[in-house]
Amino acid sequence: MNLTGIIAISGKPGLYKVIAQGKNSIIVESLMDGKRVPAYSTDRISALDDISIYTYDDDAPLRDLLTAVFKKEDGKECPSHKEDLKVLTAYLLGLLPNYDQERVYPSDIKKIFQWYNLLHKSGNLKLEEAEEELASEKKAPKAKKEKATEEEAAAPKKKTAAPKKAVTTTAKAKSAPSAKSAKPVTTKKTTTTKTSTSRGK
Repeated sequence: MNLTGIIAISGKPGLYKVIAQGKNSIIVESLMDGKRVPAYSTDRISALDDISIYTYDDDAPLRDLLTAVFKKEDGKECPSHKEDLKVLTAYLLGLLPNYDQERVYPSDIKKIFQWYNLLHKSGNLKLEEAEEELASEKKAPKAKKEKATEEEAAAPKKKTAAPKKAVTTTAKAKSAPSAKSAKPVTTKKTTTTKTSTSRGK
């Protein structure tokens, strides 16, 4: 799951998407209401792509956990972060049974569910496989258009070549009768000469 450009700002609710970068700040857009505000270097900014969940083994990237939720819910919303903590904890244990229950606080668990639903509603929750398919589908029509353009470019050449052949054929057709008409005249003269010679003998 691609979470590039999605950030959380400490002290501000929800999530934000990085839109542009200024001299001393970045312009971000809230995924909750779409409002754009500046975020400064003094703000505590966390990129979702860099966040991991504490486990008793290696830390689990947040993007992998959100992908697991996406697949479990079949691309739909997950339980609200306002649900009972026991329900949310049981849900998380079902996906990540080895998460560190001492280091992952209840507020962290609620944030996971809140962030998932925010990303879902804003259309920023997409699997990388789906994005690759969309990208390949977009490239396919371009390739078809390029082929069509090549065929169109080749078509006029064939059309311009056709009249030249027609002109050549016409020239041959005109010269053909003159050749045929010349032969009968020569034959008649030769025949007449031979006949006169036979009579003299």
